[in-house]
Parts: sequence; C-alpha cells; structure tokens
Amino acid sequence: MNVVIIEDEAFAALRLKKMIQEFNPDIKILSELESVAESVKWFKSNPEPDLIFLDIHLEDDLSFAIFDQVNISSPVIFTTAFDEYAIKAFKLKSIDYLLKPIVHEELAAALKKYEQFSGLHHNSVDLQSLYNLLTNPDKKYRERFSISVGTKIKMVEVTDIAYFFVMDKGVYLRTSQGNTYNVDFTLDKLEEMLNPAKFFRINRKYLVNISSIANMVAYSRGRVKLELKPKADEEFETIVSIDRSSDFKKWLNS
Repeated sequence: MNVVIIEDEAFAALRLKKMIQEFNPDIKILSELESVAESVKWFKSNPEPDLIFLDIHLEDDLSFAIFDQVNISSPVIFTTAFDEYAIKAFKLKSIDYLLKPIVHEELAAALKKYEQFSGLHHNSVDLQSLYNLLTNPDKKYRERFSISVGTKIKMVEVTDIAYFFVMDKGVYLRTSQGNTYNVDFTLDKLEEMLNPAKFFRINRKYLVNISSIANMVAYSRGRVKLELKPKADEEFETIVSIDRSSDFKKWLNS
C-alpha cells in the first residue's frame, strides 16, 4: 500500500507515520506534504497513492483547495483536531476520520476499513459536497466555539453567548454570565456560522442573540435602541442601524 500524508504539524506527521509503519511495515509512505501548494505540485507530477491521510487545516489554506486544482480519486482518511460537524460529515464522505491526538486502535480500525474497501470500485471523494455540507448555513449551524484562554482552551456553547461585538479592531463574544473572550472570526463570518433565527447583526459592531435583548426603546429616524443583558460596554452602540431596521423587525416577528 502506498500512502501520502498531508499534515502541516511536523510532530503530528511524524507520530502518524510511526503508527502506520507499526501497523504494517510494508506500507510505503510516498510523501509527507505540509501545504496546499506543495500538495498540488506533488499530485500534478506523481501517480496517485492508494490512500491519503488528510489534515483539514493546512498552513496556507483548507485542504479542500487541493481538490479544486487537481483531480484525485484516491480514498481519504481525514484527520482533525475537533469540530463535531466535520466529524459527522467525514464519516459519510470518506473511508474514515481520525480525531487528534490519534490513538493506535483508531488508526488500526481505519486502515482495516480501507483494506475492506480497497478491492471495491470507488469514486473520487466528493469534496465539494462535503465542503458545502460543512459551510452551508441552511444545513448546519455552529454549536460551540473553542476559545484560547492563556495556555488553555475553553469550550463555549453558542446557547451561552449573549452577543458578539467589535472592539479595538478585535472581535469578542460575551456570555450570558458576563464573561468576555476574543474570537478569531469576523462578524461577517459569524453571521454565516450562526443560526439566523437566533442571531441578528444589528449594525457593523454588534451581532446579538435574541435571548440577550432585555428591552427595546424607540429611537430617532425609526430606529430601535436595544438594552442587552449583560449590558454592553457602550450602550449607544447597540442601536439597530437604519438599513437593518426593517429586517430586524421582521426577524423579531419571524
């Protein structure tokens, strides 16, 4: 069996390679690739492997971008740190997935599953459908965020988030308990990730959960001023903008 590993973390790639060879010393690692660009170049000039181990987040882009540039029919075993949406989708669209940190038993099970399917006809992995499944807000919405707090990672459930806001060129979330954390997404991106029945972008600085609205006050020019819970740092910034007022009223009544 010829295998390609696409992984941008050197330690993770080394550990995976070691476990694969412990499972079967006859498995040949054709290449260890770290980026989309490097992977595209390799696949354009080399025969396809029997199997690909594919990390999703590479150093220069999501690994889906590889399949936009080259046609690959090899089966894939995904590797991912977390994200339950991705895990469910990968299980449907690939041979298997491995949740990091990878353990020997799960790797062995994935390789045995590949061996069972290797004699069967298989089509190329439908990466576009998989990508749509992960990103289409009509199908799936974010349920939690992983937040870095110093050297630790904290999971925050979306149901516990009162609102997101922009401050000093950064984007933050505030929980219903009043805790504030920095997030690595723009408000535009968050709008795509969150359930529009629950969250509404009231202006360029605030994206609010309907459950966080404590009170609403009529404001000038047909606008609405929101009183949020917990209170916003700058309450004059929680005014629904003119261009969003009509949609906001429809949202309240939807």
